[in-house]
Amino acid sequence: MGYEVDFLGVGSESKSGDAIAIRFGNLHGSRHEQTVVVIDGGYSDTGNELVDHIRNHFGTDIVDLVISSHPDQDHINGLEVILNELQVNELWLHQPWLHNHKLADEFADGRLTDSGLGERLKQNLERAWLLSKLANRKGIVLKEPFTGLTDKSGAVKVLGPSQSYYESLIPDFEGMPARAENRSLISEGWFDKAMRVVKTFFANWGEDHIADDGQTSAKNNSSVITQLIVDGRRLVFTADAGIQALEYAADEVDGCYSGAELTLIQIPHHGSRRNVGPTVLNRLIGSPVAQGVQSGVTAIASTARASEPKHPRKAVLNAFAHRGARVLVTRGQGIMHYHNSPGRAGWSSLTAEPYHFSYEEEV
Repeated sequence: MGYEVDFLGVGSESKSGDAIAIRFGNLHGSRHEQTVVVIDGGYSDTGNELVDHIRNHFGTDIVDLVISSHPDQDHINGLEVILNELQVNELWLHQPWLHNHKLADEFADGRLTDSGLGERLKQNLERAWLLSKLANRKGIVLKEPFTGLTDKSGAVKVLGPSQSYYESLIPDFEGMPARAENRSLISEGWFDKAMRVVKTFFANWGEDHIADDGQTSAKNNSSVITQLIVDGRRLVFTADAGIQALEYAADEVDGCYSGAELTLIQIPHHGSRRNVGPTVLNRLIGSPVAQGVQSGVTAIASTARASEPKHPRKAVLNAFAHRGARVLVTRGQGIMHYHNSPGRAGWSSLTAEPYHFSYEEEV
């Protein structure tokens, strides 16, 4: 058994995104001995690149499973191309408009109805709604990816979100009415953006410059966190999940009796400083190690070519390095992580990210 995990280089300019192609099984054998999975499809033009990649490097037009982590355009837009151009057997996609029972009770405006809110969710999350309609027209098996869902092989499993946690997030999705209780995250306004400045920071090994109280949007926290276990190796894909969502996923990992060791972890939200903290990193990867010690974990951030200093945050990359991870960043280029797979012509080893003893960040 082996695997190939390809992070496509999404974002030629400054807008980062995610598009991940995976195949696992007997990669030296025939197609029926392998499983092909796509997690997110980047932007619309990324979808065509992903189709070509699967045909050229995986040698197939069949995708066993497509997972839409959440309905942000940098993750979902390219998936329509995948469903149209390839034979997709199964799609995992959240359908929040199906979770509108008693949803009106969450909001201050007593004129709102559950039905009306369901329609609003379809409109606000139009790409997800259209993707579900496309899947139904094509006869693709459609499932909602909540904690515990596994694929036919049993190797792919959803670590989060649970259905109850997901439903608790829906009222705080962008475009929803004001809540009865003021629990929504405050979005960054134009004044905050105008006041940003770039500052130079200095770091010492082992000192995390991230905090446990970082917050991200409800939609980001609704991201599907996916686990793949092959040959006793655990691979975790986090999309844009935030600290709370990752803590719930860590609970699932703690309760897993497979004995699999973490080999790969996706750095959440393109390396945003709001999505990870020291405590959850300790749970997922392990405690900080001495400089030069390797944990055997590879951590990959998917970022656009010109997205720095916003993505990835150097403090986040350093925090993964503190725990012995080999840190890699796409910066608009593809990265392949593999085990027991055939060689691939034209691909070469990538040098790990250096430790950033000084760096500039927007504050």
